[in-house]
Amino acid sequence: MNISFLGNWRKRRDPAFGVAVFTGGDDDDGHEGLAELLSECELLRAQAARAGVELDDSAGSLEAIDQLVPGWRDDEEAAAWLGNDAGLYLGTVVVRTVPGARWEIWPNGQPVVRLDSGREIDVVEAGQAWAASGAPELSQLYAEVAEQ
Repeated sequence: MNISFLGNWRKRRDPAFGVAVFTGGDDDDGHEGLAELLSECELLRAQAARAGVELDDSAGSLEAIDQLVPGWRDDEEAAAWLGNDAGLYLGTVVVRTVPGARWEIWPNGQPVVRLDSGREIDVVEAGQAWAASGAPELSQLYAEVAEQ
């Protein structure tokens, strides 16, 4: 696997909320590798698997995630990491299912999803809010994004 931006990901930049990614450029291979890296969401996938939920990168899987029992809310650190993963998973589903959607990286390293309309969705922030309170639901956010 050739992920051209990994050599630069540790460079210091302005702080990002939750997760930061630094790329080496805007080449297509970098976007492909970026999408692959951001789709890993290991903590969320493990949490879902323990609950018997398969995350297949579909809109339906977002509904299943919304139904998980939120036992992580008792552990602030776990909730923060799970929130990052939930946001990245939401972004992964949007990028894979909404025509023209793609990952973009803000100058501070914050990954966001950019739609064809130019609208940028801070999916990590949305995932953090979901992990902390359950609202807004990930499936609801996806529905709002997909209809635009």
